[in-house]
Amino acid sequence: MPNYYALIPAAGSGSRIGGETPKQYLSVLGRPLIHYAVATLCACPQIVSVYVVLAAGDTLWQSFDWSLFSAKLKVLHCGGAERFESVRNGLDAIRDEVGFEDWVLVHDAARPGLNSELLERLIVEVGNDPFGGLLAVPVADTLKRADADNRVQRTEPRTGLWQAQTPQMFRYGLLQRALSLLDGEVTDEAQAVEKLGFQAKLVAGDMTNFKVTYPQDVKLAELILSGGKS
Repeated sequence: MPNYYALIPAAGSGSRIGGETPKQYLSVLGRPLIHYAVATLCACPQIVSVYVVLAAGDTLWQSFDWSLFSAKLKVLHCGGAERFESVRNGLDAIRDEVGFEDWVLVHDAARPGLNSELLERLIVEVGNDPFGGLLAVPVADTLKRADADNRVQRTEPRTGLWQAQTPQMFRYGLLQRALSLLDGEVTDEAQAVEKLGFQAKLVAGDMTNFKVTYPQDVKLAELILSGGKS
């Protein structure tokens, strides 16, 4: 039976959110943002180890107490300039610990709303898939294509469109191959796998599993994590 591993790329600065503190360390209800992803993944009984990929010069991680997760949590200081590079470097770093057919769940450090129900759904629905899959939600809003002046150029049909989330779950060997053969940038693991001709399975996620990107998102994350109690 294959094992399950989680990998959290956390080497970026989160430039769109502003400020000097890297996004993964922003305070959310008194804890660093990345804490919530770590806690959920470490609590999953199927997951053997949770790897966090940090920048080589990261000194903030050690400012927090991670001892609660010491049984599963492992830190890799091999992050790259782009997210996909951090994932690729992380996969290379754990090649001696993970089997070719083992599953790797890549999750964004800035998605604190992941819960055990969504995680279990992904593992169950993708566990027997030949390619892998990811959490995602169908696009509900009307989509507008803008021109260079931010005026509506046209309305895009939303039929069949999904908004990708994480975790994204693929066999270690397939994902490593997909990322190692890249000839350009990709925005997520599923896109890298697509370039090899494989079709990832879409598993229904939830809007609470959103990505903190802008300053106002921190307050929304706090409302979700506190159960709506401000």
